[in-house]
Amino acid sequence: MTAVDFTHDPNRRSWVTSAGSGDFPLQNLPFGVVAGADGEPRGVVRIGDTALHLSGLAASGLLTGEAQAAAEAAAGGTLNTLFALGSGPRTALRRALHALLIEGAPHQEAVAALLTPLRDVDVLLPARIGDYTDFYVGIHHARSVGALFRPDDPLLPNYKWVPIGYHGRASSVRVSSAPVIRPHGQLKAPDAPAPVLAPTRRLDFELELGVWIGPENRLGTPVRIDHAESHIAGFCLLNDWSARDVQAWEYQPLGPFLAKNFGTTVSPWVLTPEALAPFRIPFDRPEGDPAPLPYLDSPRHRASGGLDIELQVRISTARMRADGQQPHPITRSSSRHMYWTFAQLVTHHTSNGCNLQPGDLLGSGTLSGPDAGSEGSLLELSRGGTDPITLPSGETRTFLEDGDEITLSARAHRPGAATIGFGECVAVIDPAITYP
Repeated sequence: MTAVDFTHDPNRRSWVTSAGSGDFPLQNLPFGVVAGADGEPRGVVRIGDTALHLSGLAASGLLTGEAQAAAEAAAGGTLNTLFALGSGPRTALRRALHALLIEGAPHQEAVAALLTPLRDVDVLLPARIGDYTDFYVGIHHARSVGALFRPDDPLLPNYKWVPIGYHGRASSVRVSSAPVIRPHGQLKAPDAPAPVLAPTRRLDFELELGVWIGPENRLGTPVRIDHAESHIAGFCLLNDWSARDVQAWEYQPLGPFLAKNFGTTVSPWVLTPEALAPFRIPFDRPEGDPAPLPYLDSPRHRASGGLDIELQVRISTARMRADGQQPHPITRSSSRHMYWTFAQLVTHHTSNGCNLQPGDLLGSGTLSGPDAGSEGSLLELSRGGTDPITLPSGETRTFLEDGDEITLSARAHRPGAATIGFGECVAVIDPAITYP
């Protein structure tokens, strides 16, 4: 596990003025990819409301050794090469950036010349995604959804033994702010003699965290639980859009397909394991639940395998935006509700010898909490569409309408540590196309 060091000191400040508050202080320093007026994608580090261009930093002569190697690897149009290097060079670059950006640092003029306001660039997907796997680690979500379809047996018997997942579609993953087009799919009403092809009427969001994979494991070589963290390059927010009516008709016997693969939205900034080190927590199982099988368990993992991140979802309808109303919070949850940790997901994914590669993406699954107001989807919030939620505009929602905008956000904070955040993961629903 990554250790807490001087780069996490909450009393240290950056000379970059906009880093004094918000999600991206000196203690965060996430990676991303942006394009300026020339349209050329470049790797950056975010500090406050600015992007520090790593190609310019690599050419500046201000870095040496592993920090220089990391900056060169991250300077291009994707972060895959940086992800492949692992934690050593990444940590060296973090420490070098800290030294260059802290109040009183030398070379401020040279570094300031490498900063660009984020309003002047477009954020892009941070990596070339080879494969995408979505898991199902939110036990409260699993119980709630199961209760809608299997009231007498909501949680399937394998849930507490095996991290459930399915292979998603990497080609339809989009960065925050890209719209989501309402998908078509086969729909079948319970009393209908046959299904029809039509736009989904039950479009939903899912509140998730994502993991970017770092160094690969060779085909046929599982990753042990105490080594799994070394294969994680960073974290993001993830919205696994879902067409619930399509899903209900198609999911048996092989699981989700067209109900899921039309779109996934991720936040643009890659928060590193180093930045999140102060927010590690023990991983515990509820009393009476089975212990994980030995390959998914270790004393070290139990001591600090969890993460403490607060999550929120807000909605803004077209009418709300037209009336100048702010987005309305509809749920708050936490990564504390993960039944399986990210290390366990990596270990289980590779337990059969499957090879993960730099830039692969893993989704946590919907992170609902146990209480009202902590549900991670409209399917849960509206009790399967039977109990509409009411918005400040007077509008009601069971599922998403065209023009609705969903914003995911996340922050990590605790006493003695600087608060850091993920930024936002945003998308608006565009109408369905006219089917050819």
